[in-house]
Amino acid sequence: MELSARLSSKGQITIPSAVRKALALREGDSVVFRVDGDRAVLARTADLLSLAGSIAIPADKRGASWSEILRATHEARGREYGRRRNRK
Repeated sequence: MELSARLSSKGQITIPSAVRKALALREGDSVVFRVDGDRAVLARTADLLSLAGSIAIPADKRGASWSEILRATHEARGREYGRRRNRK
């Protein structure tokens, strides 16, 4: 499908109805523009709630608070940084 639209003096474009239907866009939805050279691709942004459960969580991290996860990550990275430094 290839459709055209006109850019307004305010830099706005109305997304043609056929494109809105094809992407299932509704009022309030967000879109993203990816620019590649002299072309741009419009895409529907992912609904973050629909991504829930799509990434496996290690058993030792399940049920931990965000602050606990950050602390453990910083400690692990600090240990790794120290090991790399000692090798030099």
